[in-house]
Amino acid sequence: MPENGQTISHYRIVEKIGQGGMGEVYLADDTTLDRKVALKFLPEMFTSDPERMARFEREAKLLASLNHPNIAGIHGLEQADGNRFLVLEYVEGETLQTRLSKEPLPLEDALALCRQIAEGLEAAHEKGVIHRDLKPANVMITAEEKVKILDFGLAKALSDDTQSIDSSQSPTLTEAMTQPGVILGTAAYMSPEQAKGKSVDKRTDIWAFGCVLYEMLTGQAAFQGEDVTEILAAVVKSGVNLDLLPSNIHPRVREVITRCLQKEQKKRYPEINQAQYEIEQVLADASGVLVQPGVLMKSKKKLRVGIPWLAAVIAMTALIIGVAVWHLKPLEPKRVIRFSHDLPVDQQFKRDFFGGPDAITISPKGSHFVYCTTEGLYLRSVDELDARHIPGTDGNSALPFFSPDGNSLGFYAEEEGKLKKVSIGGGASVTICDAQSVVDASWNEDDTIIYGTYGQGIMQVSADGGIPNTLIEAEGVFTYCAQILPNAKSILYGRSQNAVNMILVHSFESGETKELLEGGYFRYLPTGYLVYWLENNLYAAPFDLDTFEVGGQRSIVEDVVQFSISDEGTLVYIPGITGKAGPNTTLVWIDREGTEELIEAIPPKYYSGPRISPDGTKVVLTVNNDGGDDIYVWDLILENLIPVSLDEAIENNPLWTPDGQRIVFYSGRGTKETGSLYWKASDGRGDVQNLESMPNMDPVSWSEDGKILIAERGAPQNRDIGMLSIEDGHKWTPLLHEEYTEEQAGISPDGQWMAYVSSASGQREVYVRPFPEVGSKRQKISNNGGLSPVWSPDGRELFYISGDSMMAVKVKSKPTFELEKPSPLFKVGAYMVNPSVRNLHPWDVDTDGKRFLMVKPAETVGEGSAAAEPRKIVVVLNWLEELKQRVPVP
Repeated sequence: MPENGQTISHYRIVEKIGQGGMGEVYLADDTTLDRKVALKFLPEMFTSDPERMARFEREAKLLASLNHPNIAGIHGLEQADGNRFLVLEYVEGETLQTRLSKEPLPLEDALALCRQIAEGLEAAHEKGVIHRDLKPANVMITAEEKVKILDFGLAKALSDDTQSIDSSQSPTLTEAMTQPGVILGTAAYMSPEQAKGKSVDKRTDIWAFGCVLYEMLTGQAAFQGEDVTEILAAVVKSGVNLDLLPSNIHPRVREVITRCLQKEQKKRYPEINQAQYEIEQVLADASGVLVQPGVLMKSKKKLRVGIPWLAAVIAMTALIIGVAVWHLKPLEPKRVIRFSHDLPVDQQFKRDFFGGPDAITISPKGSHFVYCTTEGLYLRSVDELDARHIPGTDGNSALPFFSPDGNSLGFYAEEEGKLKKVSIGGGASVTICDAQSVVDASWNEDDTIIYGTYGQGIMQVSADGGIPNTLIEAEGVFTYCAQILPNAKSILYGRSQNAVNMILVHSFESGETKELLEGGYFRYLPTGYLVYWLENNLYAAPFDLDTFEVGGQRSIVEDVVQFSISDEGTLVYIPGITGKAGPNTTLVWIDREGTEELIEAIPPKYYSGPRISPDGTKVVLTVNNDGGDDIYVWDLILENLIPVSLDEAIENNPLWTPDGQRIVFYSGRGTKETGSLYWKASDGRGDVQNLESMPNMDPVSWSEDGKILIAERGAPQNRDIGMLSIEDGHKWTPLLHEEYTEEQAGISPDGQWMAYVSSASGQREVYVRPFPEVGSKRQKISNNGGLSPVWSPDGRELFYISGDSMMAVKVKSKPTFELEKPSPLFKVGAYMVNPSVRNLHPWDVDTDGKRFLMVKPAETVGEGSAAAEPRKIVVVLNWLEELKQRVPVP
């Protein structure tokens, strides 16, 4: 074995830190990556067995795939100087065994640590990996009270499951494990099936988890004996002594230990997350982990009554009085319970039309909630710990909404432009209707679906399918959150126009519409409340169905991104400090390898759509100021932010002219409710001038000579591409005008080709056509979805985003158009990339083609894999009780 100071491969041995049946462990310096690692040298008698070593290498590859904050990782399996050794993550801290030897743990601390252990076990079980030797010595606790489970799965990797079991061997992993019949594990934490030599599964780890939890709470091992034989006998035959637990410990804790330590595997929790959920509920319980003991009355000798009927009369009288008192006694309010659902590390909220997390929704009875991810829709029961993917949904699924009975789910397949429905259990989805520019939807008791749109008003369609009809006309504006009121004679809905969100009520009988108050997404509750979102907070106000009068509103929940409320009063919401202006962001340069460089001088604001000037010295972008988008220029040399156009109306999607002297952009100013094109000198001087008054037009690219502006028009989900002649009276010529969406066009630097995005295949893909003769054959560039194509300044490459990756395609345009296979450059998930929002340009390429300008949340700068969006959902059970106290209804 190595000596201190010895160098093996590129590892310098520091000191020996452990020894066990799986070999000796040394602390070492990785001189290549400049980090500390743990080297576990495998026993020679093990490495000399080629068959077992081959099997171990296969298992080690699986173990290396475990990537979780509560699992100490495996970096590699190496061989050098005649040694075979594992390179493991080195975790500084103390083992749980050491911690328990010092002093008893406070109950809250013990449960918090066990919750982390359960999270690590769950992550491994999902990968099909069982620890098999979970014990306090294999649980490391860092200085920050973070749990790291050690030696995960090595019991399986180092075992020989084909051998029979000899229960006379020590159950602790020792060097004797190479002999046939050795039991794997440690006696005090071994499951009955392990002790009997039977097959094991993840419930074996659940048993060990129960043993560890018991020991943390009592200070004693669950199963004891003077030697291994006695311990094994206790494991197989004896029950655990629950009397050693604190007498007033929360009953859920007792239940966890009881379920985990069932002798029969089938009687234990089938999944560790069920135990984790119970622990979370205990920790979230406002009354604490200890309950107040009830007053126990000692029994007395029975009173002898000489007259039997007198006893009956007394009993009947007591019963009558009891019933009367019960009816007169006010009902106790239900307890408000809060808990959160954190997205797993491999999940990410899907972004909605405005760039935030896509919708969450809760079932009418509050038993389940659903949220959108980039992989599809996920469903979680409030009684369970984990969410599960709903088969039949994918990354194209958005805006979920429950059926009235809670058994089905509607959603919007945005790439296809269809409303669909699917069982919450999953399966083939069913198309309800074609629908463009859907903002949100709801399913009514009469089995109709109403949905808001951009530019079409409020629509209604049968849940069984059909052709939608218009309930509320609203051309050119957003309508959202439509809700038929309980009297069925009126409808609440929202309207967004010129950056103002207004809640309205419309009477079907009178045909009149009344503006109620300013607010974003909302819901009317049967208890008489109107709950709505405004400037990052939830507000509530009493609402009279007869008079349509709104009472005094009050802020009730702060820092809310999105929310949903059930009829029963369960609230779910995504927390986050975004407000009307969205999260603070900054600009960063990313090179082709994904290395990030912060533009430190730019102040944190909500930026979007950056475009680099032709000379590479400036960036034009959109800045959201208190809910309104304005156009600014950031000078990369002078490091100052210059306003170009400030107006109450929304202004965005800026684009430099080829000479860099002007900036053209979309603006909602003037009398046009749908907005159009304006431009202004790039130095901010002079007035804003109207370039073209055609509605719903956004600039996307210029011809090489600056004589033709390429623009797109139409509703967000049905865009068309055309060109505007600057010199020929601003003549508009359609280029691509199909039944599906064409958008995000870009003309190549030589002016010969046009890259663009089309949904012709059923999902957005990147295509190239000749320009301006676009009628020639198109050529598909992307293979698995593509957005936001940008040419390199020399025209030799085309970049685009596919999934979570920035892709690059080498291009040869002369004498014929030829391209190579697309190749990924770096991941873009950490950045504020939202190319599906109209034609919003989420990034740009520098003038040298070697680095990319991206927008990133300011608080995540420096975290290469940080998520750009919130990653938590808060659930509040019985929230109506709290609402009644804070906002009384007259």
